[in-house]
Parts: sequence; C-alpha cells; structure tokens
Amino acid sequence: MQIEWINIYGLAFVMIIMIPNIIFAIRNKDGFDNLWVNKPVEAVEQIGRFGCFGFMIVKIPGTWLGFRSEDAFVTYLIVNAVLIVLYCIIWLLYFRVNRVFRALALSILPSILFLFSGVMSRSILLIAGAILFAPSHILISYKNAVLSNGK
Repeated sequence: MQIEWINIYGLAFVMIIMIPNIIFAIRNKDGFDNLWVNKPVEAVEQIGRFGCFGFMIVKIPGTWLGFRSEDAFVTYLIVNAVLIVLYCIIWLLYFRVNRVFRALALSILPSILFLFSGVMSRSILLIAGAILFAPSHILISYKNAVLSNGK
C-alpha cells in the first residue's frame, strides 16, 4: 500500500537533519541563547521552518507537481543526501564551537536542501516556505554568532 500524499524521502530527510538538533537540545537543557531579537524576522523564520518541514513530507494536491523525470528524482536523492551528510559532519566537527562558519553552514545547508527539494519536486508550497525560511534563518544564525563573539 502506497500513501500518495506522503513524501517518504522528504520525511526521512527531515528526520535525519533533526537528529543533531535533538542531541543538542538534550545536552543543552537551558536552550539556545537568542542574543539578536527581531520578532518579525523570527516570525517569518518560524513560518518558513514549519512550512518547510511540513511540505517536505506532505504533498498537497495541486501544489505538488512531482518530479519531471526519473533523473530529476535521482538527482533530488543524491544532492539531498550530500547536503545532509555535510550538515551532520559540520555538526560533529563544530558541536562545541560557536563560530560564524558553523552558524552559516548549519543555516545555509538546510536552506539549500529545502529550496532544492521544492524546485526538484515542483512543490510550490515548499518553495514558498524555503523562500521565507532561508534568509531569515541565515540572518538570525549569523547575528547570534557575531553577538556571541563567535568569529
């Protein structure tokens, strides 16, 4: 039985990128110090984040047009796997280091993953979510790294 409205690969990708974040949350029970506060940017980031997570997984009819070809699907799998491996490697190497490089890498890689996934799967809502998420997430991550002297 195949569920037509679930993207199982998108679900797997989201679950994998959440693993280092869950480990971070468990090890840092006090949470993350958000040193740069900008409520409108934070709101856009959260809308984009939840949109990206949701639309990576759920295929809304009429907004998810699917892959143009088998080659497009294979490219989607390969590129996303590479992005996720890079994301996990950076988490492992820079787990305890708060630097601008880490902040940018760990915000740019998922941003690319979401936008690329949206383009390849021709998911209008995922593309929209990624367009909201990417600049706001990168900006927040960068500002917090700089303010915490994470040069």
